[in-house]
This record gives sequence, C-alpha cells and structure tokens, in this order.
Amino acid sequence: MKKWCLALLACALSMNVLAAQRLKELATVAGVRSNPLLGYGLVVGLDGSGDKSSSSPFTTQSLANMLNQLGIQVPAGTKLDPKNVAAVSLTAVMPPFGRRGQPLDITVSSIGDAKSLKGGTLLMSPLKGADGQIYALAQGNVVVGGAGASSGGSKAQVNQLSVGRIPSGGTIEREVPTAFTGSEVVMLNLQESDFTTANRVVQAINREMGGTVARALDGATLEVRAPMDSDSRIRFLSRLENIAVEPGEDTPLVIINARTGSIVMNKAVTLEPCAIAHGNLSVTVSNTPGVSQPPPLSGGNTVTTNQANIAVKADGGKVLNLPRSASLSQVVSALNTVGATPQDLVSILQAMKSAGALKADLQII
Repeated sequence: MKKWCLALLACALSMNVLAAQRLKELATVAGVRSNPLLGYGLVVGLDGSGDKSSSSPFTTQSLANMLNQLGIQVPAGTKLDPKNVAAVSLTAVMPPFGRRGQPLDITVSSIGDAKSLKGGTLLMSPLKGADGQIYALAQGNVVVGGAGASSGGSKAQVNQLSVGRIPSGGTIEREVPTAFTGSEVVMLNLQESDFTTANRVVQAINREMGGTVARALDGATLEVRAPMDSDSRIRFLSRLENIAVEPGEDTPLVIINARTGSIVMNKAVTLEPCAIAHGNLSVTVSNTPGVSQPPPLSGGNTVTTNQANIAVKADGGKVLNLPRSASLSQVVSALNTVGATPQDLVSILQAMKSAGALKADLQII
C-alpha cells in the first residue's frame, strides 16, 4: 500500500512538472527585441536573366546613378540594357544587442521582371531601420535554392529563382540603443494577457528571489526590481528566466477557416450533452438536347433546344445523441460520429455554439 501511495505521488509530481513552463517561455523582457531592416540594391553578373529596360525603368535609372557615383559619366540619352542586372529589395533582422561589425544574413528579392538571380552578386547597399537611419551594409554573392531550365517553349522549375540569400552578407554599422541597464526595474511582458498567469508569475518570482521584488501592473505587464550592475543583472535574469511557473488554463478556442474548412481546437474545448441530426443534400442538373423542326413549307429553320432536368435528393439523417465530452480526445471522437465533412462541420460547430453545447470561443478567419 505504501508503494502505491509513493507511485501515485510521483505521478502527480511529474504531471505538475510537465504542466509548468519556464518563465522565458511565458514572457519577454521589455526592450530586448529584434529590429527589421530594409534596403534596395542591384544584383549584377546575371546570365541574361535580369530586368528588361522596357518594363523596369527604375533598374536603368539605378544603374546610371551608380555609375555616376563611381565617376563614370553616362551621356544623356544613352540607352542602357540591364539584362545582366536586377533591382532587388533587401531584408534582414538585427538581433537584440547587435554590435558594430556583427554579421547578418540577407534575403534578396527581385522587384522587377528578372527571371533568375542565380549566379548574381549584390553590390554594396545600405540597410535602413524604421527611423530612416542606416544600420547595416550588405554585399556578396547571392545563393538561390532553386533550379530551372527551358527549351523550345517548355520550361521546368524547382522552387523560386527570384529570391535568394547571402549568408553573413551584411555587417552592422550602427547599434540600436537599449535601456537594458538604465533603470532599477526590468519590465516583463507576458506572451498572452492573463490575470491568473500574471499573479502566479509574481508569486513564483518573489518565492525564488525572496522579498517582494516583483509586482504586476496589469494582466500582461510585470515589474521586477533588478541590480543596476550589468554583470549582476545578467545573473539575476538568468535565474529569473528559468523559474518554473504553471500558467493559467487556456481559454477554450476553436479557429475555423470557412474558405478551406480547416478547423483547429485547443485542449480546453469541451462539449455539453446535445443531439445532432445531419443529412446530405445533393442537387443534380442535367440537360437533354432536342431538335425543333418547323412545319412544312413554313420557311422556318431547325432549332436545337435544351431541356433542363433538375433533381434534388435529401439523404435521411439520424438524430445522434452526443454525450458530455470533457477532454479534447472525447470531443474529436464525438464529432467524428456525426460523419460530416470538414465543410459541413463548420456549420455544425457554429450551430452548437449558438445552442450552448460547444464550450469555446469561435474565431472565424
């Protein structure tokens, strides 16, 4: 008997450990975030697969401006044919605490009618942030993860050829200032607003750190007093992000894509006892061709006619009694007994929600 009690206690403890999550999975530190960068540039060295001057005049203009900046004067009225050049947009993500000289991965995307960026080289281009300031420079050989071939009007292609990457092709030139060590408090933002989770996080932090170092400002924002010294603050946050917290129960949610019939439910969805009758309705439309002959000596013409036949068939549906379902597996089993298609199941779930049988919020996208 003692062994059984110990076994049950171990199972209960293991269930609690599995339900708990680290604080770093539930919240983020305010101000510690990545920053998107955007730029414009030219990819050269293409094998005739670049932009056409007739449909991409901005490529010709960019090429002429670049040559002028390099000291090469392009006479007015000179026609440039940039078939080996492509205008591209550049995107990158500057990580938190990015420092000058740190490399960045660059994504290169054609914005003209270039057929392929394979084998091209990006010329040095600036990358700007949302404030319009230059934060990085990009340059290098474009790597395209696709292949294609065409001959005699036939074409075969694998993946996209107009998008490529330059691994470590960018270099940070300006750092983004952060207030990480400028205040005696650290703000934590929960991934999802929940008062229960916020209260449990505050209790877990105060229990681990001692005293009342944490307090909740609202259902999604927490304030934690931290050391001002940078090294001590790093050690403090290292302990903080690994604190185990059991979050509040999820809100029952069903997401429905009405266009495709896709349905996604979370584990908190339950059903109350209800009765459902579901039947299929099919409509068949067919045409029977006919010929209308004019009377003799009437001077009329033979006319072809179509006679439409419409048949409506309604399959009898049985009334099904669905029991109470308290877990996700039971909900799925109960809905499968209805035998409806995903498209029909969308309407059934909406009707069950209106009748109060479905205990969940419906979100239609």
